[in-house]
Amino acid sequence: MNRVSHVRLGWCWLLITSCFATSPTLMAEPNAQDDPVTEPAPAGELELELEHEPQEPPWLPKPEGAKAMPKPHRVWIDTHRKQVFVDGYVSLNEGLLEMFACTSGTKEHESIVAVYCSAQIVHAALLAVGAEVGHPVRWDPEFEPPTGTEIAIEVRWLDGAGKWKSMPAQRWLKDLNTEETMAHPWVFAGSGFWKDEETGKEYYLAESGDFICVSNFSSATLDIPVESSQANDGLLFEAYTKNIPAVGTPVRLVLKPKLTEEKPKQPK
Repeated sequence: MNRVSHVRLGWCWLLITSCFATSPTLMAEPNAQDDPVTEPAPAGELELELEHEPQEPPWLPKPEGAKAMPKPHRVWIDTHRKQVFVDGYVSLNEGLLEMFACTSGTKEHESIVAVYCSAQIVHAALLAVGAEVGHPVRWDPEFEPPTGTEIAIEVRWLDGAGKWKSMPAQRWLKDLNTEETMAHPWVFAGSGFWKDEETGKEYYLAESGDFICVSNFSSATLDIPVESSQANDGLLFEAYTKNIPAVGTPVRLVLKPKLTEEKPKQPK
């Protein structure tokens, strides 16, 4: 089997299992009889455990009419409207940037948004709504910009009154050359895979944090189709602070491929 067939089968398997996954809102509670029996902890130790128990990040209202991908990924697919919802939080609202969004626990120090999911699951979700993969940036023998279906990105969040706010993701980015919001779109470059020769296991490269980039990375899932440096003295974008809510604010990214509509067939 060639590599293209192998990768396609991998995505098909992921999509099929995702479609039949139980919605998070309908998942049954675990059976108490299946839990292991443990001795009760002394009161002092119990209080200490509860005090340091990690808290789950807050959830935004789930998008209506969309199918949830499996936990723990906070991703939903709306096949009717051809869009993908991805939840995360504001990780930075001032400073120079290499990413617009990274996966949580990776590159928050240079990304405005960190998302609660893997990059690979979003890749699969975009395929499910009709987006087509192009290729990541190429540097040899000369610069070749990333390609793929253009993906419009909208950011949504709740204000202090609990009302939804919305803005194109470009308005959270300032172009240092123009002092205006970023004018470039994102394209579905599709990242790539690295294979461990010892185990034979393949790894999706964007899981290192290169999810939605504003500096060109050959590992990017989404990238901008223009040359954009990764060097600190050549970074082209910074956070547009006045447009971005406070760090820690829960946000939702709405990814919508710009699909070419098929022309109606002419009658014979």
